[in-house]
Amino acid sequence: MIRLEAITNFGMEAVLKREAIQLGMQNVTVQDGLVTMSGEYPDIARLNLWLRTAERVHLILSTFEAKSFEELFQGVSKIPWDEIMPATANFITEAKSQKSKLFSLSDIQRISEKAIVNKMSKAYGQTWFEKNGARFRIGIRIKNDIATIYLDTSGAGLHDRGYRQRSVKAPLTETIASGLVQLSYWNSDRVLADPFCGSGTIAIEAAMIGRNIAPGLNRKFDFEYWPMEKEIGTKEIRQEAYGLILWDKELEIIASDIDPKAIESARHNIEHLGLEDDIRLFVKDVAQIDYADEYGVLITNPPYGIRIEEESQVKLLNQQLGKLARDLPTWSYYIITSQENFEKEFGKKANRKRKLYNGRIKVDYYQYYGPKPRYTNNKKK
Repeated sequence: MIRLEAITNFGMEAVLKREAIQLGMQNVTVQDGLVTMSGEYPDIARLNLWLRTAERVHLILSTFEAKSFEELFQGVSKIPWDEIMPATANFITEAKSQKSKLFSLSDIQRISEKAIVNKMSKAYGQTWFEKNGARFRIGIRIKNDIATIYLDTSGAGLHDRGYRQRSVKAPLTETIASGLVQLSYWNSDRVLADPFCGSGTIAIEAAMIGRNIAPGLNRKFDFEYWPMEKEIGTKEIRQEAYGLILWDKELEIIASDIDPKAIESARHNIEHLGLEDDIRLFVKDVAQIDYADEYGVLITNPPYGIRIEEESQVKLLNQQLGKLARDLPTWSYYIITSQENFEKEFGKKANRKRKLYNGRIKVDYYQYYGPKPRYTNNKKK
């Protein structure tokens, strides 16, 4: 067994934990912004390919007490670096410290790198490393005097799915958008709508969930260039993921925005993934929208903060959303916003409010639950 951890946005830990368990991980535990678990080497590929709300996946190499730089040096030296990295490895160190006696990040990095180079020098018989090979990002995190040494297996953050060819100002990250969908009552048999779709992130993430498309299929990861890749077997796990796509699933997702440039951007991203049959796009003001379906689910990220300069405009948009909700009483509504007066402007208190972070912006996810759909002969009545 190996130890792994996945980083997520604050407020998404429960969703990430559920994803990890569904992927068969064991000993899954949760901390703030962090989910740790046990698995096997092939799980490095599975987690990177399938986790929708994780930002990065780390392979934990060692955990030990480090109250002094000597203890840090000895602890890092015990790791078999020559078995992990080739002599050509382009390795870099990144340090974090919280509530610990060792707090100078530059010194933590310097001591750790010295220990790594000493170990590599003895193994490879050389004192200089050109670092012109595969990238190895080595993390040293010290919290409460306990050091955790890990490898970042992902490379670029997992929010980078590879489909965002074009974006508009202040987009919602893919990982947060996926989390919003998973925190809702939407399922692939119901209509989903986003009247402030921007570059289409919420709609695209919902379509990927509905079709069971692994979010990491269109990109590469750092671990794929490491010697341990032969133990991971990414090619077979990718092929397995392609085989699990629900090609014949019919989805009804509606995405609109008042900005024609946003719709153009969304269309480009959607076509890049081949999801144009699943997502209907159009330009329209939220005040003019009239959804014909019953029991739909609206998930949206309306303009707020730096995206709108006038407070009165934000208030008006929230009021228009509230009117839309009153006109469609069988729908469920999920709105993420930083506006503290949202419920008052929307005209109704949420059934549940969850605190999240959109980048560095503190936001709330307001959840309004509509009635459960009625079905007759497996069709919505």
